[in-house]
Amino acid sequence: MDQTTTESKTFEKTSWAGKAVKGQEFLECIFEKCDFSNSNFSGNKFIDCTFQGCNLSGMKIPQCTLLNARFIGCKILGVKFNECKDLLFSVFFEACILDYSTFMGRKMVQTKFVKSSLKEVNFIQANIAGSVFDQCDLSAAFFNETDLSGVNFVTAYNYNIDPELNKLKKASFSEQGLAGLLGKYGINIV
Repeated sequence: MDQTTTESKTFEKTSWAGKAVKGQEFLECIFEKCDFSNSNFSGNKFIDCTFQGCNLSGMKIPQCTLLNARFIGCKILGVKFNECKDLLFSVFFEACILDYSTFMGRKMVQTKFVKSSLKEVNFIQANIAGSVFDQCDLSAAFFNETDLSGVNFVTAYNYNIDPELNKLKKASFSEQGLAGLLGKYGINIV
């Protein structure tokens, strides 16, 4: 199938809800208040694209390329980022709701999550070394065999991370976050 390239275009309030889109490459495009909910964008490419105020909940993205994709103020419930192509995967999230999404096994070093909700997000066996969780809610997020080396959790909250099951060398935490590291030991921190 031939691939169609769309370059430097702004899409406003466009709806792909429930639709299957194939053979598309979006280069330096901006998506504003678009609806991708329950759509299927398998195998498509998003390169240097920005999503602002979009609904991507339930979007299917197997073998999709996300290279320097920025998500700002988006609703992204239950998206399986682990199914994207590995090569050059890079994303940025600000003021997003990523609840129930998965990054399991994903290599995504130095990724920034800013003022976002990541409730029950799956980071099992992911490599997120050097990443930043700035003012993020990590309630019930899953970390197991995850490389968290150098990750900044200083302003993150509601996380529960087992230091025995994850790599934490040079990771940063606030004093208030110690309970999230020691919770399994039943220690009272006052």
